[in-house]
Amino acid sequence: MFSHNPFAELSASVSPNVMQAYVVVMAVLVAGGTLFDIVHKKSAKYFFDNWRDSKSKAKRRVSSGEMMSIAVQTAVVDVMTSGEFCNARRRIAHLLTMYGFVIYVVTTVFMVFAYPTPATPTPAALATLWYIGALMVCLGGYWFWFFVRADVAAEGNSPFRFVRADLFIVSLVLGTTFGLIWAWLLAAGNTVWATVFLGLYLIDTTVLFVSIPWSKFSHMFFKPAAALEKRVSKANGSAQNLPTLTRDDPEQQKRHSMELLRNAPMHMGLGIKREAPRHY
Repeated sequence: MFSHNPFAELSASVSPNVMQAYVVVMAVLVAGGTLFDIVHKKSAKYFFDNWRDSKSKAKRRVSSGEMMSIAVQTAVVDVMTSGEFCNARRRIAHLLTMYGFVIYVVTTVFMVFAYPTPATPTPAALATLWYIGALMVCLGGYWFWFFVRADVAAEGNSPFRFVRADLFIVSLVLGTTFGLIWAWLLAAGNTVWATVFLGLYLIDTTVLFVSIPWSKFSHMFFKPAAALEKRVSKANGSAQNLPTLTRDDPEQQKRHSMELLRNAPMHMGLGIKREAPRHY
């Protein structure tokens, strides 16, 4: 099962051109939905306004070499290793889901466009990667959903509670789950149930990409930009208009957004990290 291309087998009943057209339409929906989300929520305007504000309040100039170093740090720490997550379980679940999704999408594109029929045999390693990617998404996604989510782990809500903010993770995990079940049924020769799960797979995948303006999908595109801006503001001394090293300096105290905390020590507030917030 883990070495066969389910899309090539599907070509017996569905034209490869139809499958390829579907993938192209989903890619267009990703691009269009992301642009709509950025314009509607004014994320790009906020980012560039923040960038200009940071440059105008900079205490020092960031050289091109230092900017390159910051960009590399952002790519390695904030993007590739999700360094913004302090919680190790959340970080691992996120990395499993992220890398699994990338592997799953890339191998899907390769199998649909380069090896669409049995006439062009799919390399076993490529097909295996597709299954590994989908399984990684399921492992990270279900782990996050049932054990890591803040409203479940910290607030005691039911893991089956669903709100609009959950649309992305639910459609992503269910889509890969339906895809794996469909591929398994297809390999087993159970064409009736394979057709049922193919329908569920297509419906869920379509929901995943159509719902981008109302989900967190587009975050993966502009979060790296926000992480870069944060690192640059720290390097140039503007520090996003927040206190930096000490609040003893009157000028630093004025930078704090909450008047009641302007005289507080820098380490105040870290007590929340001493124990897990499980008091429900």
